[in-house]
Amino acid sequence: MKNGILKNLCYTELVYARINKKLGFNIDNIAIENLILSLISDDSSVIEKIAKNYYVKNYSENISATINSYTYRVITVNRF
Repeated sequence: MKNGILKNLCYTELVYARINKKLGFNIDNIAIENLILSLISDDSSVIEKIAKNYYVKNYSENISATINSYTYRVITVNRF
């Protein structure tokens, strides 16, 4: 599951702005992509599929990402 997500992950212009807003960052697109890649790659992250989405939760960083399981498009990222 993890490899499939990493291989097919994609973004929209709107999601970059949404992630910056939700996390209180002002970082460029490459930094956001690296953040998501490290979040998914981290062995402490938990990935679960519920309905049409993957939910990636990293409890050490207190960040979760929502990814569409059909398109592998990042939907949003939240702090918890």
